[in-house]
Amino acid sequence: MTFSGGTEGTAVAVTPAAFAAVARDGNRSIVVESLTRRFGELLAVDAIDLEVPSGEIFGFLGPNGAGKTTLVKMLTTILAPTSGRATVAGYDVTTESEKVRAVAGVALQEIGLDALMTARELLVLQARLFGIEAREAARVAERLLRTVDLADVDPRKRTGRYSGGMRRRLDLALALVHTPRVLFLDEPTTGLDPASRAAIWDEVRRLNRDDGVTVFLTTQYLEEADRLADRVAIIDRGRIVAWGTPAELKRTIGDEAVSLTFADAEQAASADEALRPLTGQRQRSGRELVLYFDSAAMVVPDVVRRLDEAGLRPQDLSLKQPTLDDVFLRATGGRLVGGEDIGSDAPEQAS
Repeated sequence: MTFSGGTEGTAVAVTPAAFAAVARDGNRSIVVESLTRRFGELLAVDAIDLEVPSGEIFGFLGPNGAGKTTLVKMLTTILAPTSGRATVAGYDVTTESEKVRAVAGVALQEIGLDALMTARELLVLQARLFGIEAREAARVAERLLRTVDLADVDPRKRTGRYSGGMRRRLDLALALVHTPRVLFLDEPTTGLDPASRAAIWDEVRRLNRDDGVTVFLTTQYLEEADRLADRVAIIDRGRIVAWGTPAELKRTIGDEAVSLTFADAEQAASADEALRPLTGQRQRSGRELVLYFDSAAMVVPDVVRRLDEAGLRPQDLSLKQPTLDDVFLRATGGRLVGGEDIGSDAPEQAS
């Protein structure tokens, strides 16, 4: 068994006998060993190893069907693993599921709010289910409504009439009722407008900074992971294919990039062949070809000359800094654009 360490490319070996001691370490909020989930013949999560230090915002990236939600459901005791082990805040997700639910909050991708109840009614009900007495439950509800900027909403308004952004914020408040030590957010901003997305980002940062909450964030938005996460992992076809801090992952593919766009994929492939002597780091997706260098500006004249000799004229040529999108492309063979996986030939899997 190996756990991803604090820097990209580093692994720490942990024997099965030492797993319990590692899991109880207060410096680690989530510890996973060879966690696997099958749905019949479909291998949705394939022997994942990972650890998340306490107090960290951990970003979990992947296309639709990569296994993100399946992993979250196992870590929050909603779904039993096929094999492997995992702990949350030191508690085993299989044998200590009640203790896991007591210390973990979760806001899943599918928002399950009762459309006929008000926000206050839902929050009070959630608090009572966690054993909070009635008067305190009402105070908790008011505090959380202020926290997620819903306190000024008409108290008689049923959640079925809430906007998407309001429903996401209320779902986050419900996950915070019992003051969790670890918060799982499964694609919390999918489908939101920019203003609502920014509000969720601000609240996640505040919870982490002020309250010390460890956040496990799954997302299809690379900008979201880049802005929020201390470290990220990329999952594809049920396996983690890259991990590290955003800065570390970007450095693995070079300091600068030349981005070329052609009229069609065939021209991009021809350009890829013509420019192959210039660099060993490259990514091609559809009409786009990206070359990575330590100093891209110095090689642009050579790029233009070689393309001209091959009779190729790009529609666009630009210099840029590598992004998580470039890292994702290298790791999975596809890009995430607007929350959709573009260019990957990965088979559909359970999310």
